[in-house]
Amino acid sequence: MRAAGENFLPQTTTDTAFVEFERVQKSYDGETLVVKDLNLSMPKGEFLTMLGPSGSGKTTCLMMLAGFETATHGEIRLDGVSINNIPPHKRGIGMVFQNYALFPHMTVAENLSFPLEVRKMDKTTREAKIKRALGMVQMNDFAGRRPAQLSGGQQQRIALARALVFEPELVLMDEPLGALDKQLRETLQFEITNLAHELGITVVYVTHDQTEALTMSDRVAVFDDGRIQQLAPPDQLYEAPQNSFVAQFIGENNTLEGVVQQIDGDTCIVKLDSGDIIDAVPVNVSKAGERTKVSIRPERVEFDKSRLNPGAHTLKAEVLEFIYMGDIFRTRLRVAGTDEFVIKTRNAPDQVRLTPGSQIDIGWMAKDCRALDA
Repeated sequence: MRAAGENFLPQTTTDTAFVEFERVQKSYDGETLVVKDLNLSMPKGEFLTMLGPSGSGKTTCLMMLAGFETATHGEIRLDGVSINNIPPHKRGIGMVFQNYALFPHMTVAENLSFPLEVRKMDKTTREAKIKRALGMVQMNDFAGRRPAQLSGGQQQRIALARALVFEPELVLMDEPLGALDKQLRETLQFEITNLAHELGITVVYVTHDQTEALTMSDRVAVFDDGRIQQLAPPDQLYEAPQNSFVAQFIGENNTLEGVVQQIDGDTCIVKLDSGDIIDAVPVNVSKAGERTKVSIRPERVEFDKSRLNPGAHTLKAEVLEFIYMGDIFRTRLRVAGTDEFVIKTRNAPDQVRLTPGSQIDIGWMAKDCRALDA
């Protein structure tokens, strides 16, 4: 993708991953680790999102990859070559920030020209690349404007074009859509994803927005306490969380606490604190007597017994709220001692509308109930 003279890193012919973190740690004070023994590898062309709450270590990882922070321990490699001691401007990486970081005194064309001038490209080459980059983000008519004359969405498109104009193989994005309104954010989510796949570039994207991560990514790395809690494709992350943090952080989730009574292969019996007995998949439990939090997604819960297998466990529930949300109905229930149990059902002509105060039976398939760490 790069023109002659644009490569700033030695080229290798090995079959190593394109981006690699090997046992990377980061401490700012020499005592507290904000990134703890990170191991991560990405193939070329992948769109990977680092997702997590504030202070989880995701942005620090991005800054170390960009070269703005130095790893306390471990090695970061790009295309098989260690970049620990390569300064940011020689890594050949595109960057997009939440605050756009455009030069206010320059026109759009001049902003895009800057990274090309740094790379000593001639005027004809620069003009061709600027035109191509503006075309990618549908901003050809704005080359002569200054950032102050653009809306927030337009400025972010220009920031994206500037990151792509010198045709990097790796682009890093730090909360790039965080300052935009919901509708524009959703539009740009799809545009960025499509553009990344169309160009074949590798993207590392940082966000705390779960929906953004699930809709844009090939894989998502969920961070908490300086570690990756789970690394998986979006559907696997949502349907098969590996621990309680991931289950609670990704999407809406129902949690019931109890004790494992018995484990038999790929099923276990859990006695809830309410005294109810249910079946679950043992994910993060290993023996009887262990406390657990069982996880059930709201859309996997049924109150129509005809949809459940014969013999499926059911629980008594009291309807507390029944909320119309357009495409779905959201019902909040009192179940097994908690008032925060939720069911989501599709808005269909035959949908039964539940009345607050009514008593119903609910149930779910054992395969949809996961026994996780307590």
